[in-house]
Amino acid sequence: MLMQNMISIRGFNVSKNNNEISTEGLTFLDDGEVLYNDLYLLSETDEKGIVLYASDSFLKIANMTEDDILGQPHNVVRHPEMPRAAFKSLWDDVAEKGFWTGYVKNARKGGGHYWVYATVLRSIDKNGNTKYVSIRVKPSREDIKKAEELYSTLD
Repeated sequence: MLMQNMISIRGFNVSKNNNEISTEGLTFLDDGEVLYNDLYLLSETDEKGIVLYASDSFLKIANMTEDDILGQPHNVVRHPEMPRAAFKSLWDDVAEKGFWTGYVKNARKGGGHYWVYATVLRSIDKNGNTKYVSIRVKPSREDIKKAEELYSTLD
């Protein structure tokens, strides 16, 4: 992305062109995994999981535009190899404690996947509406291996 097409909001660089996807900073592996560096992937959903906000870095790694994801269920990036039990744990923890942390394998639009270490937080806005914020970072290769081993034992 050209810098003249970027603006900075709260320290994050955001494309002025919502339909432009950059692959700068991404590494594509033969098995379809995509690696990324120094990116925080941010998103916000409403109480039904409909995406209200997706950071430029999230759009980049997911190979999506705002038009692809805003107004869509967040599970549009769910990888078919992710066990249902992991998401049950996520929602049980968010309901009980207000947050969850864990490893997630996500699918990219057009093929491929990427791993994240995610923190999901429940928040309630000034109008009483429940929203969920997800902050994701790149996990270590060792942590990905452990997650793959654990997830292979779950439904």
